[in-house]
Amino acid sequence: MDHDGPASAEYRFRSSWWLPGVPVTRVFDAVVDLESYPRWWPDVRSVRRVDDDTAEVVCRSSLPYRLVISMHREQQDPVAGRVRVRLGGDLEGVLAGVLRAAGGGTRLEILQQVRARKPLLRRLDVVARPFFRANHTWMMRRGHRGLAAYLRPPG
Repeated sequence: MDHDGPASAEYRFRSSWWLPGVPVTRVFDAVVDLESYPRWWPDVRSVRRVDDDTAEVVCRSSLPYRLVISMHREQQDPVAGRVRVRLGGDLEGVLAGVLRAAGGGTRLEILQQVRARKPLLRRLDVVARPFFRANHTWMMRRGHRGLAAYLRPPG
C-alpha cells in the first residue's frame, strides 16, 4: 500500500463475537454466505455476487456515508475454521476470521486491517478518526447481535 495523506487513513480493528449454543459449522456457513448478510446485519444494505470468489458489498452504518467494498475470497477452510478475504473499493486491505468452539458455542475472532480509499474518509481522517472508529464498533455490535438472532435455534 502506498502512504499518501496525513495518516494514510489506516485502521486495524479486532472484534470477538461469542455465539452461545451455536456450533462452529453453523457460524462458519453463515459467515461465508455473504448474500445472506442483509437478512441479519442491518448495516449491510446489499450484496452483489461478481463471481464465485468475489462480491460487492454496500454498507451504511450510523454516520452519513456508505461504503462500497469488493470482497475477494482468499481462504475458506471449514476444518481449520479460517476465512480470509481481500478488500478493495472504498476500503483496501484484509479481513480475516478464526472460528473455534468455546463455552458451549462458537467464538469468532475478526481482524480487519484496512486503509480508507473513499476520498471523503481520507480527507476527514485526522479529525474524524474517533468517530470512524466508534462507527465501526457500533456496526460490529449490530452485526454480532444480528448474527446471534439469525442463528438462534427456533423455540
